[in-house]
Amino acid sequence: MSYSNINRVVLVGRLTSDPELRGLPSGSTVCSLRLACNGSRKGPEGEYVEKPNFFNVSVFGPVGESVHRYMRRGRRVAIDGRLEWSEWETAEGAKRQAVEVVAESVQFLDGRGSDTDAAEGESDGDGGAPEHFAQERELAGVGSGIEDELEF
Repeated sequence: MSYSNINRVVLVGRLTSDPELRGLPSGSTVCSLRLACNGSRKGPEGEYVEKPNFFNVSVFGPVGESVHRYMRRGRRVAIDGRLEWSEWETAEGAKRQAVEVVAESVQFLDGRGSDTDAAEGESDGDGGAPEHFAQERELAGVGSGIEDELEF
């Protein structure tokens, strides 16, 4: 095994749709989500222009189940994981390739009273999570800022 390779991805962005959870033949689960991360570049006139980047992310097991349960479109998350490349052949015989992010940990960044709560009409007091989740966070000593990591 070679230890000279590094495959690490850290992304912070917003979900572009509600996460989707599905079962695998192994009995495990996987949560699929799409993340938008804005970057900026200098335009031809010298002004800075925002450019969105979109990433497909897979989150396996209990972490994925928590993401599916508590996160919705528009919510901010931080993803720490790795890139995974895959190749397949379509029914028509065309070869396809894709690179996706496989998340190893996910941080929920929107906390109490976030802007998306007001926009979506949510008022459960913990950024979209049910009351029992807010109690679990308090028991675990987890606050609601960006420095707080929720690993399940």
